[in-house]
Amino acid sequence: MKITILTLFPEFFESFLNTSIIKRALSKEIFEIELINIRDYTKDPHHRVDNYPTGGGAGLIMQCQPIVDALKSCRSEKSKVILTTPRGKLFKQEDAINLSREAHLIFLAGHYEGIDERVNDYVTDFYSLGDFIMTGGEIPTMAMCDAIIRLLDGAIAKESIEDESFTEGLLEYPQYTFPYNFEGKTIPDILFCGNHKAIAKWRKKQSLRLTKSLRPDLFSNYVLSKSDLTLLKELETDEIAKWEQEAINKGQKFLKKS
Repeated sequence: MKITILTLFPEFFESFLNTSIIKRALSKEIFEIELINIRDYTKDPHHRVDNYPTGGGAGLIMQCQPIVDALKSCRSEKSKVILTTPRGKLFKQEDAINLSREAHLIFLAGHYEGIDERVNDYVTDFYSLGDFIMTGGEIPTMAMCDAIIRLLDGAIAKESIEDESFTEGLLEYPQYTFPYNFEGKTIPDILFCGNHKAIAKWRKKQSLRLTKSLRPDLFSNYVLSKSDLTLLKELETDEIAKWEQEAINKGQKFLKKS
């Protein structure tokens, strides 16, 4: 995959491209990056890329010419041109998955008060990260790129992706690591039972609990199976389910013997 970013501030992406998973994926040539400074394409003798809003108003508007010429320098028939805007659809995990299958993504990072309306005719996909205002499109671009790049083959372990939030339409189950007891808060005993089937069942139960409680919008769109309905019924009480207690007891016996 090739990712091209059109921006007035290419230095904004230096830390992003030289840190953690993104840096490793880039060094392994899992994806190719191209940073294009929109200012390099302006025909203005003073290198301006913006002007005052026609008809009056606050701020400055990015002009068509530098943006469109920058796009033409890198665009092909296979390219998808992405702009983050309040008009766009809310960016979700399924969008990250779909975009990770593309050959070439071009991100246009807007700035100032906005971009000339006519630039939208050159854009193929419009996304929003949420109902809030940011100074420019650089941070939304990084967020989307991060979500996409980590899905590329070899970027991270396949097992990590399969267990993440939103993969099945639910939030991820709680995760723990040692010490067992931290300030009186202990790791659930089921996770020590050694019964992988019981652990998976418990984790699904916790995913259902968290999603229903914290993200009812996600939960309402999730198609419940018969086993899901049983787990939800168990959640109505604070008692440990019979299958869970049996797994814990067997696990404790095994640990004592070993």
